[in-house]
Amino acid sequence: MRVPSTGGAGGARADGGAPPDRRPEARWPAGRWSRRPRWVGVALPAVVLAVALAIGSGVGAGGRPTDAQRAAALDTQIRCPSCEDLSIAQSSAPEAVAVRRQVAGLVRAGRSDAQIEQVLVGEWGTTILLRPPDHGLTAVIWIAPVVLAAGAMGGVGVLFWRRTSAMARLREGSA
Repeated sequence: MRVPSTGGAGGARADGGAPPDRRPEARWPAGRWSRRPRWVGVALPAVVLAVALAIGSGVGAGGRPTDAQRAAALDTQIRCPSCEDLSIAQSSAPEAVAVRRQVAGLVRAGRSDAQIEQVLVGEWGTTILLRPPDHGLTAVIWIAPVVLAAGAMGGVGVLFWRRTSAMARLREGSA
C-alpha cells in the first residue's frame, strides 16, 4: 500500500491533492480563547506568581510566633562567640549553648528582639550579630548594591535607546 507524501515543491501532494491547509484557523478551532487579548499572556503568569509568593511568604498564617519560634529565629541571627561564621543555632560549642539558653531566658522574660540584641551586643560586642547593623556607615553595605543595579539598568537602557535611534536614522537615510 502506498502512503501519499506531503513533500515536494510548494507543498503539493504527490497524489495531486491540494496542499494541506496551514492557516492557524484550520489548526485551532475557533472559540472563546482563540483571540485572547495580549495582556492575558502577561497578566495570567503575573497573578500566578503573586499568589505563589504570597503563599510561600506565609501571608495569612496569622498569630504571633511562640517563644520557641522567636528564640529559634534569633538563634540564626546571632554568631557563636567561639566559632567562625556559625550561628548559635548551628554550633554545639559550650559558649553557643550558653548564649542559646540566655536568648531563650530573655524571650521568656518578654524582651523584644531589639532588646535581646542590645543585651548580647553589650556583653560580646557588635561581632555577635551575623547581620550587620542597618544604620551608620554600614548602611552603605545595604544601599550600594541597589544603587549599582539601578545605574547598570539605566546604562543599558540608554545604550538600547541610542542604538534604536541610530538604526532609525540609518533606515530613514537609506529610504
